[in-house]
Amino acid sequence: MNAAVAPSTPEPTPWKGWAAVSAVSLGIFCLITSELLPVGLLTPVGAALGVSDGTAGLMVTVPGLIAGFCAPLVTVGAGRLDRRLVLCVLIALMAAANLAAALAPNFAVVLAARLLVGVSVGGFWAIAGGLAVRLVPERHVGRATAVVFGGVPTASVLGVPAGTLLGELGGWRTAFGAVGALGFVTLVALILLLPALPPDRNISFRELPALLRDNREVRAGVIVTFLVVTGQFAAYTFVRPILRDVSGVGAEYVSTLLLGYGAAGVAGNFLVGARDARRTLLVVSAALAVVLALIAVLPGAVAGTALLLAWGLAYGGVSVSLQSWMIKAAPGAAEAASSLMVAMFNFAIAAGALVGGLAVDGIAAPAAPLTGAGLMLLAAVTVWVTSTRRRDSAGGVPERADGVVGNQRGAEVMDRTDG
Repeated sequence: MNAAVAPSTPEPTPWKGWAAVSAVSLGIFCLITSELLPVGLLTPVGAALGVSDGTAGLMVTVPGLIAGFCAPLVTVGAGRLDRRLVLCVLIALMAAANLAAALAPNFAVVLAARLLVGVSVGGFWAIAGGLAVRLVPERHVGRATAVVFGGVPTASVLGVPAGTLLGELGGWRTAFGAVGALGFVTLVALILLLPALPPDRNISFRELPALLRDNREVRAGVIVTFLVVTGQFAAYTFVRPILRDVSGVGAEYVSTLLLGYGAAGVAGNFLVGARDARRTLLVVSAALAVVLALIAVLPGAVAGTALLLAWGLAYGGVSVSLQSWMIKAAPGAAEAASSLMVAMFNFAIAAGALVGGLAVDGIAAPAAPLTGAGLMLLAAVTVWVTSTRRRDSAGGVPERADGVVGNQRGAEVMDRTDG
């Protein structure tokens, strides 16, 4: 994200700026809901199309991998294009892909449609992260950024359970079709509400590896993103068979429980707010390690329900905390740092779904949350070590996001973003 508004972008009026911010947030909500929708529909899709739960997990793995590649590629490749046009094209692509999946005659066509969803997710999320500063007056940048990125955890903890419920009521094809329809509604909102957004800064491919090489905080944030998100989706992708095989929850209650998970996650997002990202991630990753280990071994619907709610509460603050970590780690190159985080976040979704699928097919359903628990524990250790090193070096000269000294202006903007 750039600290300065592009000269060609007029000072936005408050109501138009917030309307544009809301449209972008709705776009992120639709895209992340689309990416994660199969989590609650693995069993019905697999049964209808004749594939196992592990194979059906590829519906999450494929778009995650593609989104990971496309986050930096679209950010760099779209450097000369109006951001409004790019976002509209990407959301239209997502909507069409979901309608194609709803009409797919076989699993191969579903996977092809999911590939297009990955392109949309990676590009849209990476570009949207830098738009708040161009849509609202400077004093509102922090709040607007929070609203934009609020679409990520809201989709993870609310959009997927709602899609699961719709799938239970009308079938999995109805759920995919509904997300596609919502995508076209979002397209209309973006066309009507977003102003022209000509590029104000180009990012080169060389800047991304340089940021990883020269900025230890960014490097640590990328590693923590991989561990936490991989651990989450190794377990969450297969939450349905876990609840069925371990907790003994009937299929008719899964969608209701996932809605409870979603409500707990929204509460967790608000509880985290603008708290210190490192401290939050340390507590959250440690708590998730315990919860995932327990849900793998404790039988009974009551225990499963309580642990699922605790799971949602803890995970609700992950996305906001990771984004806050990356922006503060690189206030002078926040757009590039966000692109790296988005790429790793989506690679980790794919890796989690793949690892969890191998565990479920090769061992049993409880192996998925146990794998996730181990990765969460590694994440907690990484956060603790990084925080300790940061305190030890606090007396030194502050490092700028892109590896040199200074950039107080960027740090001030990011402090407002966190507040």
